[in-house]
Order: sequence, then structure tokens, then C-alpha cells
Amino acid sequence: MAERLRAAILIVSDTASASPESDKAGPLLAKTFSENGNEVWYVERPHIVPDDVSRIQDMIHQWCDNDQFFNLVVTSGGTGFAQKDHTPEAVGPLIDRHAPGLVHAMLAASMQITPFAMMSRPVAGVRKNTLIITLPGSPKGAKENLQSVLKLLPHACLQAAGGDSRSLHSGGVKKLEEEAGVSSKSSDAQHHKYDHSHSHSHESGGHAIPRAHTKPTDRPISNDPQAGPTRRYRDSPYPMLPVEAATELILKHTPLPKPFRATVETSLVGSVLAEDVAASEAVPAFRASIVDGYAIIVTKKGSSKGIFPVSSVSHASPGQAEALQAGHVARITTGAPLPPGATSVVMVEDTVLRSMTEDGKEEKEIEILTNDVEPNENVREVGSDVRAGEIILRKGDKISAVGGELGLLASVGRAEVMIYNKPIVGVLSTGDEIIPHNRPGPLRLGEVRDSNRPTVMAAVKSWGYEVVDLGIASDTSGALETTLRSALRTVDAIITTGGVSMGELDLLKPTIERSLGGTIHFGRVAMKPGKPSTFATIPFKNNAGDDDTRLIFSLPGNPASAVVTLHLFVLPSLHAASGEKERGLPKVVVVLDEEVKCDEKRTEYQRATVTAGRDGLLHAVTTGGQRSSRVGSLKAANALLCLPAGGGKIKVGEKMEALLMGQIGGRSV
Repeated sequence: MAERLRAAILIVSDTASASPESDKAGPLLAKTFSENGNEVWYVERPHIVPDDVSRIQDMIHQWCDNDQFFNLVVTSGGTGFAQKDHTPEAVGPLIDRHAPGLVHAMLAASMQITPFAMMSRPVAGVRKNTLIITLPGSPKGAKENLQSVLKLLPHACLQAAGGDSRSLHSGGVKKLEEEAGVSSKSSDAQHHKYDHSHSHSHESGGHAIPRAHTKPTDRPISNDPQAGPTRRYRDSPYPMLPVEAATELILKHTPLPKPFRATVETSLVGSVLAEDVAASEAVPAFRASIVDGYAIIVTKKGSSKGIFPVSSVSHASPGQAEALQAGHVARITTGAPLPPGATSVVMVEDTVLRSMTEDGKEEKEIEILTNDVEPNENVREVGSDVRAGEIILRKGDKISAVGGELGLLASVGRAEVMIYNKPIVGVLSTGDEIIPHNRPGPLRLGEVRDSNRPTVMAAVKSWGYEVVDLGIASDTSGALETTLRSALRTVDAIITTGGVSMGELDLLKPTIERSLGGTIHFGRVAMKPGKPSTFATIPFKNNAGDDDTRLIFSLPGNPASAVVTLHLFVLPSLHAASGEKERGLPKVVVVLDEEVKCDEKRTEYQRATVTAGRDGLLHAVTTGGQRSSRVGSLKAANALLCLPAGGGKIKVGEKMEALLMGQIGGRSV
């Protein structure tokens, strides 16, 4: 066999369709092909569809009804007696020639393990050039059924694909059994041997079969740009993920934040501490007055009233202070150290001047009018604000622009602290139709001014991250690859807009997978706008030669879609990579001041303006038309209304959740 046979795995499950990470059957079947398939098979990454007849049939048509047909299609799920189990009804009508022998073999093998195998309703047969087999949804049952027939399937697939039957059967049954790694003596117990001992022949029967060096799940599923538009996918091969699942995948693959030592200065604003910070000295470091007045000696309450000579002055400037003698007072200013021996400070408002020096420039005597001054009154004790050794800031705390954290560090004399490095972000627009927004002259037919790149760059800068302008890449795989490879050496994350849909010139996904060796973790999200949003990682060796990972966020080209997905997917990742505890946009509850309509199938994020009303509540109105290409829907938007899927309307006055993108203004209600 000169070439490997192509096999596709279709998982039929409502649960796995909504949450792909819950699928266990797909990876197990791919592993079974790899371990038990005698190196014969090239297996595509499993595809997931819900328990829907039309969706199942669409995939069968896509895999069987063209020149690039698969030799084998294996489905898992939907073969039982539940009301939603429709796989036999979906596949059966598409089969041109049924294969009852394969069905019997699978049932017979499974019946040896459990009588409940009779509850499965498998079908098998040939559609055009492709052999189709339906397996149970149970990962264990699916594996057992596949193992029972797997070694004989290459022979059936070669015949179904049009192989010469005479040459295939030359040498008789014995030769066929030897080539398949089976024998008449062992075939009766073959299912038992597969399920338990895993001891089966891996001999190739004399064929020179290439040995694969990659796993099926590592191979690309994107379009091959070299194949042309006639060979592109008509239906996206990427499962539709809920927004929450997509966000979890992003955070799972975002590299851990990297700490480094930085000088305590204003550039720390926006950074996150990578260590607990302890005070190296007390604040205040001396007993200090908290008012303007006179330092006095009070042994007990009721002994402060009287006329006293002013023997010294203590200002809030460094220097030595003379000890205060009993029966004397020292004039003192706010923040100045108390003279040694002083116990309290009386406010200047509680005194009057009794006499001056001969030159009239200084106080000679003052009278304290109150007898209510107590020991330690109006005194800020050593360490009363911060004790020496006290933890003043915790690992994970953010240095805000308000200045409190920076001031606290400065107050205890910290010159350096460990903080997390903030990722550098590159922003790239793609498409031959995209031109710089400031290019003079009128637009030619088909040209579009680049509004996405300046918009995305402004948003990322406002979040406190360094941004690199990667320009505009043309719709050629070579140009795109060159731009991305260059960017990988200068940035930690790349944000692209455009080129992620189903067009023949949408090259982002193929370039990431096929040219850069990256992994696409998702390529579709059940949201509006932003359905074709894509997230990928690329393995990379940094300038020090260490293994590293670069992130690529490929956002849709429509402006509203780009901004919405930027906030929902990119921002949480940047927060995680910077060490921030709170990730993504803050969520609030708002009162609707207008009626909004929900989408039937997808969660929708409508651009809105949120203001604070006189009633103490937050009120929201949309910014108008919500078409994904409408740039105007972003004007004055400071929030995203989170509209649940399912249709229907949310009426005026009802409350719902919103994600805040900007500052909240006030208005009357």
C-alpha cells in the first residue's frame, strides 16, 4: 500500500458540541487508529456535530461527495434507543451499498463483552467511494467496535475506492489474512484479544508503509491554500464553542507571568507586584504632632492649664530637638517631631499669647486655656501608620494610577520591587482591500480604510500595554507568514483583524497551522458579533534559546466584531499574562431604558451607553444599529449588553448584565 488511507471521525453529541473538551470518544478513536491500525491510516482531527440529522448528513456529504473523499468515515454516538438518537436514520439513506457483515462482526464482538450490546443500532456501508461505519457513543464501546473490524477495513476501503479486485485478491484468503494481521484461528476471539491483551501483529504484510511521526490531533484541519477555492471547506471544520469555553481555553494556554525587578517610580503604574512587600522602617519613624500648637508635658488629665514659657520651636524639618523641661512648652508644627520628654500637643486654638520677646518677633509666654489635654493627645506614635516589618502590599496587588500604592512604597523607603512583566502586543490588519486610513485621495472600487488597527491599538494602549504597529499584510500566504515570523521575535501576543472567515483568501488559519506550526484552539464562537473569532498558540524559541509560546488572536474584520472580541478574549489574556487577579471587563447590572431583542441561537453583545441615574441605578441604552460592520455602533459606547440566546425581548425597565468598557457618566432620570 503506497499511500495511507484517509479516515474521518464524526462525534454526534449535543453535549460535546456545546462543550468540545467533554468529548472522550474522539481522542480515543484517533488513538485506536494510531495504535491498532498498522500505520495504514491518516486520521483527521475529530469533528463534532449535535444530534441533528441535517448536520450529520452535511458532514457525510462534505467528506464523501467530492474528489478529495475520505476512504473511511466513522461516527460515534446516536445509535441507541433514546429519542434524540438519529444517527442510523441520518446515515442509512445516504448509503448506496450496505455492509451487514461489518454490522454483524461489531455486534458479535460486543455481545461477547455485554448483552447490552444488542441495544445498539449500527449501520455500515459504502457511499460512492467511502466506507461508513456507525459506532456507539460510549468511548469504551466505540473503541471495542472499531477494534473488532479495524484490521479488515483497509481491504474494504481499497475496494470501495475502485481498486482492482483481482489483484487485491491474488494469493487467496491466506495472504489477505497475513497482510491484515489476522488468522482464521484467532478471528473468533479477536475482540477479546483487542480489548484486554492489546497483543496483535503490527507486521505490514510485505507492504512498504510510511511511518507517521505525528499524532492525528497534531495535523492541520484548516484549508490548504494551494488546493484552490474548489477544495476549500463549505462548512467550518471548527466546532462552535460557547464564549465561556473559549475564554477558558485562552486562559489555559496563556503563558504564566514573568517577574523582574523594577525601580520604584511612576512607570510602575499599571504593574502587578510579584512579591509581598514588607516595610523596612516604621511610618512615622518618630513621634509626630498631628496639629499646629505646643508640645507640653502632661502627667495626668487636668494638669495642662496655666501660663508657660516657650523654650523652643520644632518645625517639620530634619534636625536635632532639645529635650523639653517640665513647666515649659515648645512651639510645634504639624508633622514635626515631639521634643524628647514631651507627652502631648495642645492645639494653638486652645492658647493665647501672654508676652513677647523684647524685639517682638518671638513668643515669650503663652497661656493654655484648657485643663482637658490628656497624655499622648494629638500625637502620632512611632509605627502608628506602618510598623517596621509589616506587609504593606501583597503579591498580586496592582499599582494604580490613583497613587496610593506608589506612595506607600515610597513612604517606607523601597527603592526596588519585583513586578510581573507586561506583554508586548502587536496589531496587524490583513487584506488586499485594506488601505491606510490616512491615505490621501478617494477610494477605488473595493478599497476599505483601515479603522481596525488604530482602534485596537488605542484600546490596548489605554489598558497600559506597549503596542507595536505591524501594518497591513496582503492576502498572500507568503506575505502573511513573513510578517508573522518577524513579529514573533518582537512581541508576546499578536492581534490580527480579518482573514478568519470561509473565503478562499482567508489565510490566517492555514498560515498559523501549516506554515508556522501553530495550534488553533478554537475557530468559531457562539456569539454575535464575532462568530469566526480564532485563538492560536505558536511554539517559539526566544533570543536566549529557551522554549516559549506566542499567542495569536485572529479577530473578525468587521469593526464592531473586532472591538467586541478584543475586549472579551484579548483583555482577559493580557490580564493573566500580567499577573492580575481580576481578568476581563467588570460586570454590572443595568436598567434598560429601551427594549432590546435577543438572538435565537447566539449570545449577543450589543454596544451600549451606561450612565448613572439620580435613582442610584445604572441605566443603559444601545448605540443604535448593531450590524457588525457598523463603526458608528462604537461611538459613545462604554459597555456591552449581554443578551442571552433564545429569542424574545427584554423590556424597558428590566434589569440585565453589562460589561463595562469605559467610564460611567451621570445624567438625570
